[in-house]
Amino acid sequence: MAESTKLKYGYYPGCSLEATAREYDKSVRASAKLLDVELVELDDWNCCGASSGHCTDPELSLALPARNLAIAEKMGHDLAVSCAACFLRFKQTNHDLRANDELRQRIEEIIDTPYKAEIEARHVLDIFAREVGLEKIEERVKKPLTGLKLAAYYGCYLVRPPKVTQFDDPENPMIMDNLLTAIGAEPVDWSHKIECCGGGLLLARTDVVVKLCNDICQAALDAGAVALVTACPLCQANLELRQTIGVPAFYFSELLGLALGASEKEFKSWMKSHIQNPMPVLKAQKLI
Repeated sequence: MAESTKLKYGYYPGCSLEATAREYDKSVRASAKLLDVELVELDDWNCCGASSGHCTDPELSLALPARNLAIAEKMGHDLAVSCAACFLRFKQTNHDLRANDELRQRIEEIIDTPYKAEIEARHVLDIFAREVGLEKIEERVKKPLTGLKLAAYYGCYLVRPPKVTQFDDPENPMIMDNLLTAIGAEPVDWSHKIECCGGGLLLARTDVVVKLCNDICQAALDAGAVALVTACPLCQANLELRQTIGVPAFYFSELLGLALGASEKEFKSWMKSHIQNPMPVLKAQKLI
C-alpha cells in the first residue's frame, strides 16, 4: 500500500486492552503496522462506560463515548476500536445522537466540547477485512496457517443490535471466517458463533458463565475446530477462564500477526497471557 493511500485512524484501546487484554492490543498494533494501517492513539481517552455506564444513567452512557468520539473528530479521522463492547457503545452513541439533535447538543454541553457525530467508529476486524481487504491480506501472508481448524466466535456485541452495529449478518456473520480463510486457516461451520458467553456475569454468576462457555467450547470441538477465535476481550476472558474443557481462544489479531510475519519471539510473548495453552494446537500444525 503506497504511503499516499495509507489508511489512518484514531485508535481507542479501551480499558481491557490496557489490563487483562494487553496481548490483544499488542497484536492489533503489530498487525496494523504489517498492513500499513496507521493507528494514532487518542490523547486523554476515557472509559467508554461499558455496561456500568449504560445501567447507571442514560446521559452518562452517551457522554463517555461521545467525549472519545469528539477527540477523534477533532483529529479528522474515523475511530478504530478493538473491544467489541466499546465498539457497541460508540455505535450506539452515534446512532442516538444522529437521530436527536437536541440530545446531541445536550451531550456537547456535558462533555464541554463540540461533537457533530460526523465520524464513524470501526472495529479493527472490519478495517482489516474490508478497508485493507482480504485480497491484499492474502498477498501479504508469509506463514499460511494451513491445516489449522478454527471456530470464529463473534458473540453478542459485534452483531447486535444489527440496526446499530451494521457490522455483518447478525445470524451468520462471516467477516472473521473470511479473514481466517485469507490467512490460510480453515474456519469450521458451527452452531454457536453468536451465542452469548455470559458477558459481565463473569464474576456475579460464575455458574451461568461456566455452562455457557462449556457449551460454546464443546460445539467448537464437535464441529472439528481445535481452537476458538474472537475479537472481544470480555469474550476471550470468559472463554479461557470459565470453561472446563481446555480449548484455547485466540484473538484474531494474534493469528493475523503470525500469518503476516510477526517474529516468533513477539508472537510467543502474546501467548504467555493465555489461560488455556494455545501452543500445542500450533505445534501440531508445525506453525511454531
